[in-house]
Amino acid sequence: MEKVITYTSGKALGNPGAAGVGVYITSADGAVVQEVKKAIGNADTNFAAYYAVMLALNTLKQIYGAATNTMHFEFLLDNELVKKQLNSEYQIHEPGLVPMFIEIHNQRVVDFPNTTITHVAPAQNKEANRLASGAIAGK
Repeated sequence: MEKVITYTSGKALGNPGAAGVGVYITSADGAVVQEVKKAIGNADTNFAAYYAVMLALNTLKQIYGAATNTMHFEFLLDNELVKKQLNSEYQIHEPGLVPMFIEIHNQRVVDFPNTTITHVAPAQNKEANRLASGAIAGK
């Protein structure tokens, strides 16, 4: 089964404040598949982290199409709270995050059945962080 590693980051200056997301997708051997960044306006870091995962899922679906059902995707997030919420380890207390959780959950069930979501230290997520910071700075 082909494996794809996806690093995601959501940042907000001021929390809430100007926010951006970064998605860094690689093959299992580390070859870069795609980089995506997007400024998302005013948000907090948890909203931005959820947004980054949604952007990643949509980007992966565009790249791989129906093949996503037969591939393994490893998502690496440096936001531990969001990782635990997406893995149903923690409840979501912020009502604004619930619609994004539902969308991500539904995409995982339908199009990405072989997905793991793992927490990593920010130092291991430097490329996605670079993209998120660049999105905020407009670079």
